[in-house]
Amino acid sequence: MSQVEIHGYAIVSDNDCIADESGRTPDVLRNEADWAYFQAELNMSAVTVLGRLGHEANANPKGRLRMILSSSSSGLDRRADGWWWDPAKLPWDEAIRTVLPLGGRVAVPGGRQVFDLFLEIGYDAFHLTRAEGTHVPDGVPVFSECLAGKGAAKILLEQGLTPREQRVLDPAGRVTLAIWRPSAGNR
Repeated sequence: MSQVEIHGYAIVSDNDCIADESGRTPDVLRNEADWAYFQAELNMSAVTVLGRLGHEANANPKGRLRMILSSSSSGLDRRADGWWWDPAKLPWDEAIRTVLPLGGRVAVPGGRQVFDLFLEIGYDAFHLTRAEGTHVPDGVPVFSECLAGKGAAKILLEQGLTPREQRVLDPAGRVTLAIWRPSAGNR
């Protein structure tokens, strides 16, 4: 099988949240520059892996290939709206070999359980966008370990990733991007 490259994508508040307490993306995390960047990245990806709730909440007008995590799958099922995968029933390597037999880029836009799963599988890059100066009270953090007070940056560092590229996506909106990649000797 050809190479598969896993890229995670999240926009977070200063308290590392990706959603409000209801699970929805709050307005403080919506930014046109970030959205344009994210859409361009999705255009370079062969498949998008996301949770069932994210799949149901976000239309797929461009018809991009999706892989939806769900315990309702028998392991890996091809359905009209994408591949449905249960990682408890079929390992990642087997699932992705079926979905992308020629390899390619995998986009992982979450949610939290999906981000956690891919921390274990391993990211080739994690595109962490921060809406600076924002706070989401009682929100959903990007990684489960954030619930115990650990910051997203520390979690990524512990996974052997370091911020390799950093830039400002929107100076007026104070939205910055750091692309975390494996440190030398990792991955």
